[in-house]
Amino acid sequence: MAGRKKPLVVITRKLPDPVETRMRELFDARLNVDDRPMTQPELVATVKEADVLVPTVTDHIDSALVEQAGPNLKLIANFGNGVNNIDVAAAARKGIVVTNTPNVLTEDTADMTMALMLAVPRRLTEGAGLLNADGRWAGWSPTWMLGRRIWGKRLGIVGMGRIGTAVARRAKAFGLSIHYHNRHHVAPAIEEQLEATYWESLDQMLARMDIISVNCPSTPATFHLLSARRLALLQPTAYLVNTARGEIIDENALAKMIQEGKLAGAGLDVFEHEPAVNPKLVKLAAKGKVVLLPHMGSATIEGRIDMGEKVIINIRAFFDGHRPPDRVLPDKV
Repeated sequence: MAGRKKPLVVITRKLPDPVETRMRELFDARLNVDDRPMTQPELVATVKEADVLVPTVTDHIDSALVEQAGPNLKLIANFGNGVNNIDVAAAARKGIVVTNTPNVLTEDTADMTMALMLAVPRRLTEGAGLLNADGRWAGWSPTWMLGRRIWGKRLGIVGMGRIGTAVARRAKAFGLSIHYHNRHHVAPAIEEQLEATYWESLDQMLARMDIISVNCPSTPATFHLLSARRLALLQPTAYLVNTARGEIIDENALAKMIQEGKLAGAGLDVFEHEPAVNPKLVKLAAKGKVVLLPHMGSATIEGRIDMGEKVIINIRAFFDGHRPPDRVLPDKV
């Protein structure tokens, strides 16, 4: 881009220092050093002025906002794996290209999924909380803080994409039997390596599993995919883990089942109305019935820097006249 005016790139949240430094070197980058979420009027003012908008998953770039974009806005380079926070179709109609940052958070999210898979049956946060409260402990007892063994149990993965497959690899090493529901079979070599069983029927798989891991993307088709009806299919000794998107599960139905003892527990890193957390789930967490985390699945230094580098590559490719490598088309959303 030597010899050309640097594009005005507005970043809606604070990013890791190495990413922001590189942004400043390459572009006319406007940073959010206070990391304060932009208000809707501030977003409107931004899209009227910027050449590139770099939003995050907490920014709602809907059709009304896109329609107010100025003529200079040609690229929305999302700092996030998904684009469910952006109306991609509205952007396309306005002639605005949308990109994301896929395939860099697979291992981090799979690690967190496995952590929750261990934390809930083994009551890890409940035990830690007892010591953190006042530091007093009466000592070991044969029948105290008993959890459930995960070795030898059946794991049902909902969505066997990159993250689901990474979860399966970890779970197999922990002695779990791998089952999955997907739109189609994974490659035969992967299925054989994981000794995985494919279920065309989600209902049938849910009814037979000890642990369910939700790893599918958020789309209109997956909204409340785990509805009250489907949750009722689960065994009362089963556990549910979600590190995908909160709206895939009917949270009220989930809370009701756990409260009534119809489900053993849940580990959730995402919520239907983030950053608000369902009060029913909060109460269950206080009782040790669920483990709740504040959307930490991809929160590693390495992962965030990798995401930022992808954003930079997409912006540079676009302004160099090339197709950005991570462009998202409306029919792919």
